Amino acid sequence: MTKEKWFRILVGFILVFLLIYLISLTDFIFAPLGAYLAAIAVPIIGAGFIFYVTNPIVNFLEKYKVHRILGIIIVFLLIIAVGFFVVNFIAPIVQKQFTRLTDNIPAMVTAVQDIIDYWQENQNIIPPQLENSINNITDNLDTYVEDITSFLFNFFGQIFGVVFSFFLIPFFLFFMLKDSDKLIPFISKFLSKPKAASFKRLMNDINSTLASFIQGQFIVSLCIGIVLYIGYVIIGLDYSLTLALFALVMNFIPFVGPILAAVPAILVAFFQDPIMAVWVLIIMVVAQLIEGNLVSPNVMGRVLKLHPLTIITLILAAGGIAGFLGLLFIIPAYAVIKTIVSHFYHEWQKKQPDDEQEII
Repeated sequence: MTKEKWFRILVGFILVFLLIYLISLTDFIFAPLGAYLAAIAVPIIGAGFIFYVTNPIVNFLEKYKVHRILGIIIVFLLIIAVGFFVVNFIAPIVQKQFTRLTDNIPAMVTAVQDIIDYWQENQNIIPPQLENSINNITDNLDTYVEDITSFLFNFFGQIFGVVFSFFLIPFFLFFMLKDSDKLIPFISKFLSKPKAASFKRLMNDINSTLASFIQGQFIVSLCIGIVLYIGYVIIGLDYSLTLALFALVMNFIPFVGPILAAVPAILVAFFQDPIMAVWVLIIMVVAQLIEGNLVSPNVMGRVLKLHPLTIITLILAAGGIAGFLGLLFIIPAYAVIKTIVSHFYHEWQKKQPDDEQEII
């Protein structure tokens, strides 16, 4: 029985869970390491994101005989130029629009309550279940608005935390761009040839997965934000830049992101002019059609190969466990884990039953 594949897999799972249990019992040893990793997580993640966005530019310049260091300097100058433009032209507009929007929330809440009260007073036949649901929503409307406002402030608080780590991000980014191709060969030197080859394939697959997701989502989200902003400006929607930027960020969350971005835009449009809410809905449908039929197939393709049901399930679970950050990171994390598991599975299939050589 010990030679059966299912038995060895079962023993492997038992050992993994036993290791996790032992780590949980000795968490006082790993707590300082966890605190250290938490401290550097934001600059590493931020630098990693910018790395995958800017590395193709550096590679493109290097392809045309531009020294890599000079190419990195050019990329940093481009980032500084973009940051200068955002701080001096976009940020003041967003700040004013966001302040006006938060100031108008109480009036919007009052208007919604008046509409619900008027509708209830002019309805003679309302099913008891529906009436109870409406009363529950009306009674808790202030709570819902507070929760939404709290979510927005927490969201911008997290953004502020990322900005606060800005001083470390350039250092991580510089060395990532400069020495990213040296890490894998350095580690491979300590492995045997078969293990080194397997390790290189694994790292290349992970790199390809992350690059496909981050670069693809960045381009797709940028296109969606631009299309929505142009549409909002054409129809004269209030807070157009703030709502378009919110949609740009939310679009990093597959499937759920566009819905989260649609809710505030439709509500703002409805209070501005009920007909405008229809126009906003049409603009969002057009933007999603452009994204689904033109941008995503050409930019992202089907590299991740994730089923929509899997994505929705992961997003629901991650949102409940880790909140907004879980929504952002669950898909790339799952894609990386899937790549690792797939790699080891293929390596395991290559082994002969009597081969005792370890995989990696």
